[in-house]
Amino acid sequence: MGAVPIFVSVLMTVLSRDPIYTANPKAGYLAYKAEIDAAIQGVLAAPHYILGPAVEHFEAAFARFIGVAHGVGVNSGTDALHLALTGLGIGPGDEVITVSHTSVATVAAIEMSGAKPVLVDVELPWYTIDPKAAASAIGPRTRAILAVHLYGQPADLSELQALCGRHRLALVEDCAQSHGATWEGRPTGSFGTAACFSFYPSKNLGSVGDGGMVLTNNGALAEKIRMLRQYGWRQPQMSLIAGWNSRLGPLQAAILDVKLKHLPEMITHRRQIAGRYREVLTGLPLGLPFDREGSQHAYHLYVARCTDGTTRRSLLEYLAAKGIVAAIHYPAPVHTQPAYAGRLKTHSLTNTETISAQILSLPLYPELTGPQQNAIVCAVCDFFNRQ
Repeated sequence: MGAVPIFVSVLMTVLSRDPIYTANPKAGYLAYKAEIDAAIQGVLAAPHYILGPAVEHFEAAFARFIGVAHGVGVNSGTDALHLALTGLGIGPGDEVITVSHTSVATVAAIEMSGAKPVLVDVELPWYTIDPKAAASAIGPRTRAILAVHLYGQPADLSELQALCGRHRLALVEDCAQSHGATWEGRPTGSFGTAACFSFYPSKNLGSVGDGGMVLTNNGALAEKIRMLRQYGWRQPQMSLIAGWNSRLGPLQAAILDVKLKHLPEMITHRRQIAGRYREVLTGLPLGLPFDREGSQHAYHLYVARCTDGTTRRSLLEYLAAKGIVAAIHYPAPVHTQPAYAGRLKTHSLTNTETISAQILSLPLYPELTGPQQNAIVCAVCDFFNRQ
């Protein structure tokens, strides 16, 4: 491998100031500060501090953006998954097929519904659920497949839709990391029986606290989830079914409504940065993310794969010494974590267990400056050139 120029002056200039973090939610606020501050003031001056017009407006706007009929704002992405499964009538005695290579929230939400997670492997190089593995795990108690569009990369929705159709299963999309991703020209979140989004601050569309939403084209399901999010009420103080308290707040909704208008440009910036990384880092012994055929990656995270765990650890340490904060998403598959180890139903997880020791996430967010991008790619190149 030939030597790659290292822009020492750029590195020193950037890194003498502030660290470069994997994500920077504050930068997302500052980019649209005037609009966001005005939206917050509008909510403070309004009479509704729980649900109300701000939430309703954002629910409708986000549903239109994804291309579905109904949106129900809830407290978090985890609650979105839980309420979607519960709304579908999935509970004790049922099984839901998903992956172990994901945020623990995916599996936690299945257990919150009372159902049993069944964990299958991911397909490489996409890191999303392997439809063939999912097919082999279907049993008499299977009620749904929960497909995680991890890192912003869509799962194979064509195969998963067909599989669910053949077996009369619900397809639930975990879109916590895929705002702005598409499959065959349609947004993720528009394919499943239900789709669940998180608005955690670091997401592609992030609030300044927790928030989530369930999207669906099924009006009856949407109505049931609206009841479940607020004690089972259709009208105040009268619970028709047992429910919870999981409401999206109007302050968060107002902030998200502002940022939604800018989401396409934010995704464009993410993809441009990812393209820059790929342009410079191609040729290094790193597996790099890219669009799978017929899809558009939303680059919530830029996850590269080292050849082994030792190299991954050394690269993380080298970047940290340069003031570049890379991360690991995720270092321990769910089935290996103490709360779950030995008690979950699993199928072969060879890919999952292999990649967990090799992957790392390079900083990527829309406000990442050109000099910061240069600092990152130059540091990565410098590390491998020294090997």
